[in-house]
Amino acid sequence: LDEALKRSEAYHRAGADAILIHSALSKPDEILQFKKEWGDRCPVVIVPTKYYSTPTSVFDENNFSLIIWANHLLRTSITSMQQTASQIFKDQNLHSIEDKVASVSEVFRLQGASDLQSAEDKYLPSNSSGTSALILAASRGKELGDLTSKKPKAMIEAAGKPIISRIINSYNSSGIKEINVVRGYKPETFELPNVNFHDNLDYDTTGEVVSLYRGLKNIDINQNLIVSYGDVLFKKYISLMLIEDEYEFSIVVDTNWQKNLTKSREIDLVKCSARSNRNSIGSKINLEKISNKLDHKLADGEWMGMLKIRKDKRGAFLSAVEAVMEKSSLSELPDVINELLSTGHSVNVIYTSGHWIDIDSVEDLVKASYF
Repeated sequence: LDEALKRSEAYHRAGADAILIHSALSKPDEILQFKKEWGDRCPVVIVPTKYYSTPTSVFDENNFSLIIWANHLLRTSITSMQQTASQIFKDQNLHSIEDKVASVSEVFRLQGASDLQSAEDKYLPSNSSGTSALILAASRGKELGDLTSKKPKAMIEAAGKPIISRIINSYNSSGIKEINVVRGYKPETFELPNVNFHDNLDYDTTGEVVSLYRGLKNIDINQNLIVSYGDVLFKKYISLMLIEDEYEFSIVVDTNWQKNLTKSREIDLVKCSARSNRNSIGSKINLEKISNKLDHKLADGEWMGMLKIRKDKRGAFLSAVEAVMEKSSLSELPDVINELLSTGHSVNVIYTSGHWIDIDSVEDLVKASYF
């Protein structure tokens, strides 16, 4: 008792709002003795797990401030879940338990779902509905070996879902609902709802520029457009940053690019008008060059494979695609970006650090399962 009073006094002097006193006895004797000595200097809280048989009137009479019975709510839930699971296993259906459990609407009510929806309507970007996405997923992904013998890399599962489904979920959760996918290798394996498909059946003898062209020619030109790859996972905030960006062309650049230097694949490095630092936040940063052969000493980051085209620049972008395709049908998306730069267009750079993964190996696929 003396030690409990000593510590309580120290807590009280330090500014504690209340004292929680506990006892392992089956009777409240120690608790009541403490309260008698402590008096009403500040609120006293109890958790009568052990001395549960004591009437609440005893605590009222001794002027306790708060009683916590949360332990019993937890234990009740465990018993209830065990009973429900046992009943489902026995019946192999839900008929006998459906009317004994909380409704889905009650779950939403407890979660405050309507408040969450109101907050999303208020705070999420309002122009996301004016943006569509084009995902380039025509290639097989031979680097994954037998995993892609029957379906393309984009349809390989990571954490129980095809890679491309997780990409689509990121777009959908940021407000982009119109999704376009360019297929090539085994197009019949793309079983995705609410997606517009475009095909590049020459995927094995052409580059990304042809897939890009096939997609561009068949989608609404009156919307902003984000182009990305079918094997690049990214966090939702990255697509939100692109949605909010108002420049004519925008790309996302990872400043933590050195970690990818050990990969067997080539990475697309960029040189920009300014490096990422606290002074560059909110400033216009222009792309100067993108190349997988850029001198590492000149690199300001790695392009993570996402490009946004403002709707009034869709025509200029298509012209750049056609110009690059004329030079070589094996051209890639970075060639198109460099074509934009060479014809006087400005490409804005949005810096980020990590929070994406380019799946180029089995090791990447394993990491993607935890992404």
